[in-house]
Amino acid sequence: MDKTLKYLRESLANYSENEICQHILRKLEQKEYKSEEQFVEDLDEEEIAYLDNVLENELNYAKNVQNDERVEQLTEVFELLF
Repeated sequence: MDKTLKYLRESLANYSENEICQHILRKLEQKEYKSEEQFVEDLDEEEIAYLDNVLENELNYAKNVQNDERVEQLTEVFELLF
């Protein structure tokens, strides 16, 4: 799995009680995405909207704790959403 998608999966684990999040996590586990672009292309509008909110929260957290690697990886996915 792509390094960026591993960071995304780790972040989504914090929201796993949400049904949309569970669906996204299943996609990450069951499909072999070669890149974050391929993953984002496989998302529907509802999943994109959900990820937009989650990633915004996760990026803010990563910036607050000064985790530059996490910020960089999650930003790659966030920028592809739109």
